[in-house]
Amino acid sequence: MPVYQKIIQLPAFSRGFHLITRLIERDFPELRQIQAGMLHVFIQHTSASLSINENADPTVRQDFESFFNRLVPENAPYFKHNYEGPDDMPAHLKAALLGHAVTIPITNGQLNLGTWQGIYLGEHRDHGGRRILVITAYS
Repeated sequence: MPVYQKIIQLPAFSRGFHLITRLIERDFPELRQIQAGMLHVFIQHTSASLSINENADPTVRQDFESFFNRLVPENAPYFKHNYEGPDDMPAHLKAALLGHAVTIPITNGQLNLGTWQGIYLGEHRDHGGRRILVITAYS
């Protein structure tokens, strides 16, 4: 069973939800060598997340950001962990809620996502910087 693994560094994104499906496909050409398998994408950060959701309407990304900002507000008086600013603890909680990994089937060398699905990076910091992904594919 062949296993391919690569570390990809994403460019710095602004705070919000960003589709990264095409970046992963571009930077991981080994994907095309797998007829049937799985792709596992893991982010090595505690203040950013990965998820799969609708990739067509950009208002979905705006609504995600609005919802999570209301769910986990900045400057809440009960947060003690704020060493890196008011977005510090909220970013960790948002990442914990959404998760740090996604797994997608591979079929005929392509991600077998639904018609309206894409892989999202949830950047939960105002200045999160470049994020690192560990991408593993196997058949």
